[in-house]
Amino acid sequence: MIHKQADPKPLVIFIMTSPYCLNAFLLGHLRRLSREFRVIVCVNQDASEYLIQPSADFEIRNVAIRREIAPWHDLLALFKLVGTLRSQPAAAVISFTPKGGLLGMAAARAANIPVRVHYFTGQVWATARGGKRLLLKSLDKVLAFCATALLADSPSQKDFLVAQKIAAVGKLHVLGSGSVCGVDLKKFAFDADARREIRSALGVPGDAKCLLYIGRMNRDKGVEDLLRAFHLLRERHPSAHLLLVGPDEGQLLKDVTEANVHAVGYTSAVEKYMSASDILCLPSYREGFGNVLIEAAAVGLASVASRIYGITDAVVEGETGLLHEPGDVEGIKGCLSDLLSNPQKCQELGRNGRDRVRERFSAEKIETLFFEFLKDSVA
Repeated sequence: MIHKQADPKPLVIFIMTSPYCLNAFLLGHLRRLSREFRVIVCVNQDASEYLIQPSADFEIRNVAIRREIAPWHDLLALFKLVGTLRSQPAAAVISFTPKGGLLGMAAARAANIPVRVHYFTGQVWATARGGKRLLLKSLDKVLAFCATALLADSPSQKDFLVAQKIAAVGKLHVLGSGSVCGVDLKKFAFDADARREIRSALGVPGDAKCLLYIGRMNRDKGVEDLLRAFHLLRERHPSAHLLLVGPDEGQLLKDVTEANVHAVGYTSAVEKYMSASDILCLPSYREGFGNVLIEAAAVGLASVASRIYGITDAVVEGETGLLHEPGDVEGIKGCLSDLLSNPQKCQELGRNGRDRVRERFSAEKIETLFFEFLKDSVA
């Protein structure tokens, strides 16, 4: 008897600009998908400090997609992507990041890939003005036109995209309550040893209240507002400390001389700094969701964050954290002072946040939803 060879796994190709996105959000998804799909990731490895560790779960293809607008290089990257996609019998292409999405969806449409999905995680043009806003918004409309389906990482971001006429409501989807990857509940759990270790290394007393910012340092993240608010806050709470964890992309910290401010830089062990802290701060001007908020909540931290789309899905105001208007330095100071002056309230918000994450945002739950979405899409 001649046995017919089983069909190979269907191919799924991910396209993004930076390994940062892969490392921060997608490793769990790729591991889950690799059980039933062959996975290739097209990403720019050349111009990034974020290394990708070799994995048996997926294959890496280096494509020089730049984050900034670079017409000639973008055209070359587009041609390379079209060639790659035409040479591969892909069942689906999934793109992340603005430039990765634009080039990835355009290339996938040109190569006649049947399933083309872009994942929106925030809009660069949301805080832009004038011609720049019009150009970037128009490019997102082109991206959406080329896709067969779109994902948004929060319900309020979906509403924003529909209101801005980027895509029709029927083309946009949110998995569960939001978030690209959810939270690894084993990794993001309070660790008393890490609290002592980090505080000892930074010279933070064990009984001091510690505020925490995690993410890229640039103006859209509101880091300068947080520093101003912290300066004012120390008039009433002089023993408070502020940890700034992440790459200083905007060179915002080079002239900072404020006492009790600790600039840590990039780390892959952000959960340790969460255990060392008491309040997570995210004074951002734009976010798709703000996954760091639910990661910190899983550790038991209350949050103080901007009242903007995306964040309002990650933080329940008055229940898991406090919200302020973006750019409102006095508002940031007031929220932080409220929690520092009321430790029981701060702890209650942290407990509520931890319970909410366990119920809605576990990595296992989000990975299952994404897997089922993709499996249904290529069926």
